[in-house]
Amino acid sequence: MAQASKNSRTSSATQKFMCSCGGEVKMKMLFENGKVKNQAECEKCKRVERRPSDFK
Repeated sequence: MAQASKNSRTSSATQKFMCSCGGEVKMKMLFENGKVKNQAECEKCKRVERRPSDFK
């Protein structure tokens, strides 16, 4: 009898990050100088940070 893998049994919940202005923070991937950079941007005030946790 086949069993489900350990990773498929865990529930995956997405975490929403909120900016201090009340807007939702979305992650964006940018390709600059041959490198991929991740940036977090607030949809409401267009503030850009490196990680979503920097908006606190």
